[in-house]
Amino acid sequence: MKTYESMTDFLDSLKDLPITFEIQTAFIKAWGKIHGYGNDGTGLKPFTMYPKIMVSVSGGSDSDIVIDMIERIGYPLSEVDYVFFDTGMEFQATKCHLDYLEQKYGIQIKRFRAKIPVPLGVRKYGVPFLSKKVSQNISRLQKHGFKWEDRSFEDLYAEYPRCKSALRWWCNGWSENSSQNIKRYKWLKEFMIENPPDFRISDGCCEGAKKKTAHDIAKTISPNLDCQGLRKAEGGIRSLSLNTCFEEKFDGADRFRPIFWFTESDKQAYEAAFEVCHSDCYTKYGLRRTGCACCPFGRDFEAELSAAEKYEPNLYRAALNVFGKSYEYTRKYREYRQMREKESDNENH
Repeated sequence: MKTYESMTDFLDSLKDLPITFEIQTAFIKAWGKIHGYGNDGTGLKPFTMYPKIMVSVSGGSDSDIVIDMIERIGYPLSEVDYVFFDTGMEFQATKCHLDYLEQKYGIQIKRFRAKIPVPLGVRKYGVPFLSKKVSQNISRLQKHGFKWEDRSFEDLYAEYPRCKSALRWWCNGWSENSSQNIKRYKWLKEFMIENPPDFRISDGCCEGAKKKTAHDIAKTISPNLDCQGLRKAEGGIRSLSLNTCFEEKFDGADRFRPIFWFTESDKQAYEAAFEVCHSDCYTKYGLRRTGCACCPFGRDFEAELSAAEKYEPNLYRAALNVFGKSYEYTRKYREYRQMREKESDNENH
C-alpha cells in the first residue's frame, strides 16, 4: 500500500471515499497512536511511543478491518507483530483466510498453539454453557456440592458459606435489574431445579485457550502497544465492561482498540470503501461470527454446527465430541423455556 508523509496527506486520500465520520475519527486516532512527532530541541521530528506493536488476529471480520486500517496508515517507525492463537477448535476456512491476509498485505501472521487447547480445557474444567457468567456461577456451585434447590439466600448461605457470589446469582440477590441475576435467563432456575446438570460446567476452556495464551504471547513479544479488534456494539462481557478505545498501562503494554466505536453500519461502510474480503466462514458458510468454532456460548451454535457438518465434517465430529453434553443441555433448556412461556401465555388468556 502507498505510504504517506503526514496525516493530512492520508486524510486527503480518503476525501472522495464514502466513509463515515466514525471511520475518519478511527483513522485519526490510529494515526496518532502509531505515528507521532516529538521535539528533540532542534525541531519537530517523527517519533513514536510504540516501537513494538502487537496486533491480535482472529480471522474474523472485525480483525480483518483492523489489519487493513493499520496497513493502510503504515507504521514506518514501529515493528508490528500480527499474532493468531489456535484454540484447538478452529474452522479450516479461518486458517486459509490467514494465508490470504498474509499474501494480500505482504505480512507475516505468527501462529501460536493455545497453552491449554479447548478440547483439553473442557476435559479438565467442564463444558461451557450459555455464557461465561452463567458457567462461572454454575461451576462455583458445583464445586460446593450444591443441590439445585429453591431456598432463601440466607438459608443457602448458611449451608454454603464459601459460595456467596454464586448464591446471590442463584437467588437473584443483586439489584432488581442486574444482569448478574439468574433471572436474566428466563426459566433457567426452574429448569435447573427440575433438570440438575449431571456433568461439569465451566468457562475454564476460555481461560486456558485464550487468556493465558494471550498473556504468554505478550510476554514473548513484549509489545509497547497491544491492538485488538473489539467493538462495543458487538456486546459480550469484554466489550460491555469497557468504555474506552484506549487504556494506558503503567506496568505493561497500552491497549488500543481501533474500531471500538464502529457500529454495524460503520463496519459495512468500511468494507465497501476499502474492498475488505472476509473468510469463507462468512461468504460461503453464511456465519455471522467466527472464533472458537461451534462454541456453546454462541447463540448461533446450531448454525455453526450445520456449516461444519456440511463443509468441515472433521470439525463437526470434534465439536460433538467436545461440546456434546452442552448442546444437549442447551437444547433441553430452550425446549423447557418455550414450554413454560406457552403455559404462561395460556394462563394469561
